[in-house]
Amino acid sequence: MASVMVLLSLIACNPKRDPNKPLLVPSSSGNPYEVLVVADDSVWGTAGGKALKKVLNTPVPMLPQDEPSFHVTRIQNDDYDRIFKLFRNIIFIKIDDDYRGGKILFDRNVNSYPQVIITIHAEDTDEAAAYINANKSSIIGFLYNEEITRQCDYLNYNHNYAISDTVRKHLGCDIFVPSDLLKVKTGKDFVWISNDGLSTVQNIVVYTYPYATEKVFDKHGYVALRDTFLGRNIPGYNPGSKMQTNKECVEVNNYTKNGQFIQEGRGLWEMSGDAMGGPFVSLSRIDTLNNRVIVAEAFVYAPSKMKRSIIRRLEASLYTLKMPADLEKEQQEEEKEQD
Repeated sequence: MASVMVLLSLIACNPKRDPNKPLLVPSSSGNPYEVLVVADDSVWGTAGGKALKKVLNTPVPMLPQDEPSFHVTRIQNDDYDRIFKLFRNIIFIKIDDDYRGGKILFDRNVNSYPQVIITIHAEDTDEAAAYINANKSSIIGFLYNEEITRQCDYLNYNHNYAISDTVRKHLGCDIFVPSDLLKVKTGKDFVWISNDGLSTVQNIVVYTYPYATEKVFDKHGYVALRDTFLGRNIPGYNPGSKMQTNKECVEVNNYTKNGQFIQEGRGLWEMSGDAMGGPFVSLSRIDTLNNRVIVAEAFVYAPSKMKRSIIRRLEASLYTLKMPADLEKEQQEEEKEQD
């Protein structure tokens, strides 16, 4: 699919150290979206433990097959030694008569970096189950946001700088993509970036269109524009085949963050006249300086493979998108520092 792309000339570089990491704190262990639960059998086998296990195994939305939100490892309290203390995501279930009504505490970077430790307190296991079920979305959302933020922080210091320059040149915005995405194809108001993998093809596209009406942000308008731009620029192997949205598996969510409008799209894509398909996620934002919409999207083709961690790794890149107003502000700040 990405064979028509042109290989960029890149200079290899070693990963840069995150300046926020304390010098004397070890790096955390475990893979993204892995969670270590510390709970004895007397808790894990009861309503509270079963509720937490079910919550952590909630299927990720808009994937072609069911995949749990997190990979869970459970150990006894006595096994929680210095090795396990380095784990990136840790959850404790504490049953104590002093806690009535349930309580949850969050601690960061206690034994390693980056790390989050969640402690769920309850008077008994039934109360723990009720509290966990009532806070299901908060628990999943918190861990998901932690992992996305970690990947964004990593990309700030370790991304493909050549592609960043290409996106700036062609679209006037910027985005940080993983350094293993080496290939790029440009079109009219469109940039396609890929690793061009053999078994797992990871892709990020950035494109723009004029902002004429708010109707582009309803579900119908979103799908129509997506099919237009990606159908025109992402061809399939077979003659005449092109990318399109699976209209039965797509959802959009409009919200405002830091005073800026954002549209989030998720769903499944497919290739007309071909058997290819997979998940996608996109963010659309308004470029107020140029009265246009900028869309950044990640999509994956990985047949017979689990796709949760792959698509989420790419999704983090979408949150690094810098709009023209952001770049203009950065330039003004740099000029002030030089004066």
